[in-house]
Amino acid sequence: MIKKVLSILFISISLSATAQETPQKRNVLNEQSVVRGEDGMVYPYSVWKKMMATGKYGLKDRKTKTESGKPEYVITKLDEKQKVAYFEGAQKPKPSEAFVIYQVFTGIKVTDMNGQKFDLRNLDGKTLVLNFWFTDGNSCKTLIPQLNDLYDDYKDNKDVILLAVCNNDKYKINDFLKEIPYKFNIVADARDVSKKYNVKSYPTTVVIDKNNQVKLSSEGTSSSTGYWIKKAIEESLAR
Repeated sequence: MIKKVLSILFISISLSATAQETPQKRNVLNEQSVVRGEDGMVYPYSVWKKMMATGKYGLKDRKTKTESGKPEYVITKLDEKQKVAYFEGAQKPKPSEAFVIYQVFTGIKVTDMNGQKFDLRNLDGKTLVLNFWFTDGNSCKTLIPQLNDLYDDYKDNKDVILLAVCNNDKYKINDFLKEIPYKFNIVADARDVSKKYNVKSYPTTVVIDKNNQVKLSSEGTSSSTGYWIKKAIEESLAR
């Protein structure tokens, strides 16, 4: 079900600025909010909501009003420096109770849908990203574009493992992938894996650093989720 209200943090700065001394305020937007593109065109709620979900855009007060007095906002594509300023000022994703920060990760052996085996009991200095999901979850679907961007960033890095742990069987997943591509290696029929780690909320995403400790965990989806996952990966690789 599409949520009627979307809570977003607005950063009251020029989008070309860095994240220094950034006054901020919290606004609540919904289907009646007026959001324009940089060309001045009004975007339907379904359009700008989908754009925000990619993690590539930011919203700020346009400092204009409609004829009826409603405030207007502008959606702008962010470059890498602007993402830092925008998302560093936002709240981090809600942590998962199943994966406590700095907790030592106990891995298992898994096999993805293509028959590739992964032994997660010893990461051998690699960084692991696990995304627990199921095909009918709207929030799970919303997060996939951000996760696909992460795949593109790290697909050639042998020190990063990206795994999607799915509760559905491979037939349901294959039907899903015809509509929504998902680039992570996918482990199918994985309810037992979710149960082992006590995952109860979807999507749940966790970054395990190269020392086998939980670096980041998150529940749900926000426009900043991909940013924080990538930051955790980079910090793990740099250690």
